[in-house]
Amino acid sequence: MRIANEILMHFRSRKKSAQELYIDDPIDTDKDGNVLTLMDIVADDSNFVEEIEQEMRAQALRKALKTLEPREQEILVYRYGLHGAEPQTQREVANRLHISRSYVSRIEKKALEKLREQFEP
Repeated sequence: MRIANEILMHFRSRKKSAQELYIDDPIDTDKDGNVLTLMDIVADDSNFVEEIEQEMRAQALRKALKTLEPREQEILVYRYGLHGAEPQTQREVANRLHISRSYVSRIEKKALEKLREQFEP
């Protein structure tokens, strides 16, 4: 009788755990016959830490841009496609602002140097 109870308890415990699924349990196979686990299906290749760091750098850059002269800001926005704008060549920016390409180059260089100084330790 004791053995029968043990067997019964064993089957009851298996029935309880039959609905449990562990992250590394095989659940399917891919087209090449490789075993897929739940982890394979729910895994996300993005790296949240990198995304957060990138967003923090972007916020710091937006803040630093505000310290520049309006003309410097405008040229960097056009040149590097900031705020959703399309990146443009120095010649395109010069035509847009009705100034020479060399003047765009000088303003851009000066603005980038100011930004570099703010980000260097």
